[in-house]
Amino acid sequence: MAKKKQQDTLSSEEKIKEAARKVFMEKGYAATRTRDIAEAAGINLALLNYYFRSKEKLFELVMQEKLSSFFGLILPVLQDPASSLDDKIHTIADRYISMLAANPDLPLFVLNAMRNAPKKFAAMLKGADHLLQSAFARQLKERNPHVAPEQLFINIMSLCIFPFAMRPGLEVISPEIGATFNVLMEERKKLVPKWMRAMLKVK
Repeated sequence: MAKKKQQDTLSSEEKIKEAARKVFMEKGYAATRTRDIAEAAGINLALLNYYFRSKEKLFELVMQEKLSSFFGLILPVLQDPASSLDDKIHTIADRYISMLAANPDLPLFVLNAMRNAPKKFAAMLKGADHLLQSAFARQLKERNPHVAPEQLFINIMSLCIFPFAMRPGLEVISPEIGATFNVLMEERKKLVPKWMRAMLKVK
């Protein structure tokens, strides 16, 4: 009942965006029609076109919102010269796991976008390709030049994202995971930095 009341108070524009997030997530960019989004939003196609003109414009808007959530937490941390490498790893793990817990559909949405519309996805990531010139990379080189910043970054991201992307499968394998998932993720905020510190000791 509360959900229906919330939907009733949404503007037509927000209803369209909410429906688009759901349909793009389920079908991917290529298989989605503007008519599908209009039907999911409970509006007519003319109203959708009035607000967004095309599927492409709507996808770009929704995708940009998702990417801002997905990468917006990380880039400022990587570029911060005032925080240590250990602080950066801890902050990324803490913020990212918290954000994914609040937005559990986000990893699959972004992965679907990469798979179904790779060129559009790549275009939206311009400006986010400065990992090798970041404070993170410089601090890592000073700490352990044998570990490539790309490898460390991929490891951090994988350890944070994988449980959320695979949660349905993990719950089938072990129902106990579903019951304790949030507790496990809170523990993971401490474990990921610990695992990364161990990796940095390897030469």
